Amino acid sequence: MALVTLLTDFGTADGYVGAMKGVLYSRAPGTRVVDISHEIPAHDIGAAAHALTNTVPYFPAGTIHVCVVDPGVGGERKAVIVVRNDQILVGPDNGVFALVAPRPQAAYEITEAAYLRDRPSMTFHGRDIFAAAAAQLARGGKPEDAGPQVVLRGKLPQEHAEGAAIQVAHVDVFGNLITNLTKKRIPAGASFRVAGRNIAVLSGSYENVGEGELLAYVGSRNTLEIAIRSGNAAETLGASRGTIVEIIPAGAMGPS
Repeated sequence: MALVTLLTDFGTADGYVGAMKGVLYSRAPGTRVVDISHEIPAHDIGAAAHALTNTVPYFPAGTIHVCVVDPGVGGERKAVIVVRNDQILVGPDNGVFALVAPRPQAAYEITEAAYLRDRPSMTFHGRDIFAAAAAQLARGGKPEDAGPQVVLRGKLPQEHAEGAAIQVAHVDVFGNLITNLTKKRIPAGASFRVAGRNIAVLSGSYENVGEGELLAYVGSRNTLEIAIRSGNAAETLGASRGTIVEIIPAGAMGPS
């Protein structure tokens, strides 16, 4: 039995998710569909990219992941099938796959009729292209039969690989400030500054600081995060995606 996940910014009030499931069940009966989330903020490609990174690696081999957060629907961006290790991603080439599949094995534009509904709508590719393509894959179709191989063009803003500053890439529901700076790229003994507040050390867990105190730590995705124990760092600091987080070499921290 094929397993398909769905991640969208559709919400559940308007029936859009139901329409996608209808296409999946009618074209590939017996498919198991798992909802990752339909509460991604509207048009927020970055939030969708982080949600995929948080979930895709934990699904079994062969899972087909459909992501539809697509403010450019009907425009120049391509509809694609992306091969990532032993899983398949289906959605727009707009940067949504940049984190979960930065170096995919292959990507294919969805152009062949078997992977589309007849006369696809220009505004509902989730139903007419992505769900249809996922159904074809669930029935045993091959990614390479969907259309020509392409190079993914969609990108998300990237932090500096080295140097003194990175950016907040995502704010989660707890108000934690998540960056894409991996643990191995954090200099030994570094301290941190965000929104004018200094953090002297990298903590191992929330319990390393007192209630309401600011801390930096390596989160579950193995990247640098900033939080307030039992609090909301984004609200307290007035921080959001794009806020600068300074990385300060050992011994160079100035006064708070």
